[in-house]
Amino acid sequence: MSFLGFIEQKFNSYNNDKVAIIDADLNQSWTYQDLLFEGQRLAHFLHEKGTKRGDRVAIHSKNRVEHLTLLFACARIGAILVPLNTRLTEREISEILLKVKAHVVIHGGCLHDDCLEAKHKVLFTQLSDYKASVDYSWEEIALSEPLMMLFSSGTTGDPKGILLHGQMLKTNQEATCQSWKLNKDDITLVSTPFFHTGGYNVLCLPLLAIGGTVVLTKQFDASKTLDLIEKYKVSVYFGVPSIFELLAREEKFDSCDLSSIRFLISGGAYCPVSLIKKYQQKSLTFKQGFGLSEVGPNCFLLEASDAIIKLGSIGKPMPHTKALVIGEDNLEVKRGEVGELLLAGNHVCAGYFEDEKLFQQSLTAKYFKTGDLVRIDHDGFYYIVGRKKEMYISGGENVYPAEVEKTIGEHPEILNNVIISIDDEKWGEVGVAYIEQKKTTPKISIGELRDFLNSSLSRYKHPQYIKHVDHFDYLDNGKINRKILKNKPEQMSEYDADRL
Repeated sequence: MSFLGFIEQKFNSYNNDKVAIIDADLNQSWTYQDLLFEGQRLAHFLHEKGTKRGDRVAIHSKNRVEHLTLLFACARIGAILVPLNTRLTEREISEILLKVKAHVVIHGGCLHDDCLEAKHKVLFTQLSDYKASVDYSWEEIALSEPLMMLFSSGTTGDPKGILLHGQMLKTNQEATCQSWKLNKDDITLVSTPFFHTGGYNVLCLPLLAIGGTVVLTKQFDASKTLDLIEKYKVSVYFGVPSIFELLAREEKFDSCDLSSIRFLISGGAYCPVSLIKKYQQKSLTFKQGFGLSEVGPNCFLLEASDAIIKLGSIGKPMPHTKALVIGEDNLEVKRGEVGELLLAGNHVCAGYFEDEKLFQQSLTAKYFKTGDLVRIDHDGFYYIVGRKKEMYISGGENVYPAEVEKTIGEHPEILNNVIISIDDEKWGEVGVAYIEQKKTTPKISIGELRDFLNSSLSRYKHPQYIKHVDHFDYLDNGKINRKILKNKPEQMSEYDADRL
């Protein structure tokens, strides 16, 4: 059965009047039958534009229902949907459209026509006015064929076009619903952008696969999000840690009625225990997950009951995920040792667009090399200790920034922090701690930070410099932009230094 066949079978089994999508900004809703009709209508539209199997269909828009109906339309034809990052410049968008050789680009009119590198340039108004007049005999599209292309954030180089195939989407939907115990009465709010996998694949498509309801809003706004959760009785909600931090900072957070929430799921970055406790104090179930655009994205799960006793863990692999941790010798490491996390399963992507060589370099047998360094404790819980490319060597010892950041994040006056390595004549490399503190507290000195770390971290792991920042720059996926910090030249006099 194709991915579209899987979707249609599910959608046809639900009550015709069951609401599938609510656009909170437009105050408009669509039933499951509406989604089926719209997907078929848009497939006719694309077909009449000459769109064929494998052609790329780009969409430039903040969250709206067409992100989903166009996906279903592409699944009918075998075309590949390319959601464009709405935060990119016109030059960057033009480069991506040229790279993917877009056949159709659908947009809202906010881009200049000369930057839209595509054979057909279509406004959303043209889509809404179109009436299908001819029926077609559609070919069966295999589950192995790519249906979506998402671009990586590009923090370490040029963004890569990640190809998501039907089997990947289907596997993630089924495994998520089963492992997270989602049900047809669940309601979620999607405020994360559709140009990242979290928008589609963490809760949106899984819930649509079982008859749940998805509320859309154009973009994340902390105050508005709390209002929408209360208004629509949202039961499950996904966000990155920075989203949950912003929600907790809202003045109305303590008074807002969040009793409809069955659980919150955090992913994308390490979540500080102090933040978890803020939500637990409101009697909210706070889970953590882990995955990536190339695999999953739902691969690991840490249940709320383990959130504190297994502080910093990403949990255990979900049943559909095969995990392997290997050392530099490519052999499996022992428990407690650090190695690179490899993942396998039907939820591994189809590859990188027009870069098979790079994708093959990311594979060992059928396992995808994530680049994440992890260790497994004696109970089988996994812990991220850093990125392979971020690890640095100080005095001959490996230092993993994520481990240091996690420990610093336990300081009650620190909101967020990042460790960046710099060259050092004595030790080869040392760490610089960039720190965002609470506004009402005196700035922590490097000496005070060291005192706090002494009981938790070996001395060689301590940062030797500290740099206070008013706020961090964030990527579109909610993660702190490390590349800016790494590339930003600083005078050593600007650091608070404590040399060993």
